[in-house]
Amino acid sequence: MTKKLDAIDKRILDILQAQGRISNAALSQAINLSPTPCLDRVRRLEREGYIKGYHAVLSPEHLKCAFVTFITVSLDRTTEYVFDSFAKKIAKFDEVVECYMVGGGFDYLLKIRTEDMTEFRRFMGEKLTIMPEVANTQSFFVMEEVKDTHLLQVIKPGLGTLGPN
Repeated sequence: MTKKLDAIDKRILDILQAQGRISNAALSQAINLSPTPCLDRVRRLEREGYIKGYHAVLSPEHLKCAFVTFITVSLDRTTEYVFDSFAKKIAKFDEVVECYMVGGGFDYLLKIRTEDMTEFRRFMGEKLTIMPEVANTQSFFVMEEVKDTHLLQVIKPGLGTLGPN
């Protein structure tokens, strides 16, 4: 059973998502709690699934995958089998960094990263549009990344660092 998050738990999550490599000593000092109870809280948050993992934020430019495209995908049929088949195949494509099943005028929204337009066209022609489940696609090329963050709002605005729940 998961425990309700208190203000200290929320502050821990807020700090860890921005500074995943912070030491327990520095974290405990930042939240004004001694190291042992701080570490106990972090371990509980991990165990209960609030913290899914830790990672490094990589540079797409250095790794030659800075060309971002959003693609809407409409499937030829909307059956459970087709949804499952599409999801299994799309999960294997390295270019796809995000994939969402959505409601509305299309079935899926993809975010892909490639090196350039040539690689985008290769992805479309050799991977996405040859899938039998795909009826049509529409592509939107990112001209400027205005905001890109992995941070979730843990502490509500106006509550300060250790405000009430």
